[in-house]
Amino acid sequence: MKKIGVSACLLGVSCKYNGSHNLNLNVLEAVKGQEVILICPEVMGGLTTPRMPNEIQEDGRVINANNDDMSEYFIRGKEISLQKLKHHQCYRVILKDGSPSCGYKSIYDGHFTNTKIQGQGVTTKLLKKHNIQILDIK
Repeated sequence: MKKIGVSACLLGVSCKYNGSHNLNLNVLEAVKGQEVILICPEVMGGLTTPRMPNEIQEDGRVINANNDDMSEYFIRGKEISLQKLKHHQCYRVILKDGSPSCGYKSIYDGHFTNTKIQGQGVTTKLLKKHNIQILDIK
């Protein structure tokens, strides 16, 4: 059976920063018949749900809306996510774009102004380095 990693929020798990989820019926349809490996790098890295919004800064740090450096949680989360995917021999993922962890086309600009820019989240960068394919499912 094919294996596919998926950002947990896309399948209805309430792990989003505001305690909600991003259930995506297209993603649900896309993973039918496959073994799904759920990841949420932020929760796996030790952040709570709900939590303050976090954004990547120009220097690569991830800070929350109170200007607290939360980088260690994002680093831990990306490493645990990679380990989990590799453990399950899973080399394809569907990620939540816009997230500071899982953004694969865009992230927020780091100024908490609700402005997106081109960029990749910290987990996405690591997964791509390890040849894990990011699938674009709208």
